[in-house]
Amino acid sequence: MAYVVTDACTKDFVCVSECSTAAIAPQAADAAAGTVSQVYINPDECIDCGNCASVCEQNAIFAEDELPADKAEFAAKNKAYFN
Repeated sequence: MAYVVTDACTKDFVCVSECSTAAIAPQAADAAAGTVSQVYINPDECIDCGNCASVCEQNAIFAEDELPADKAEFAAKNKAYFN
């Protein structure tokens, strides 16, 4: 199980610093940070700790099994970012 970032993300990078496995990208200093509209969580590296969701003021991060139906596409979008 992994957490998923949705389009409500404002790319404030707070969740990136809270991730204990560095599963969230891009980081603020990465060149890619200016080319994407949100951050993404690598489902293969996420350990389902929930640290990212607990600090997200935009409520843009959900456990994959709790994604609202209208946000389901973001599970694939997060995974695709890392492929």
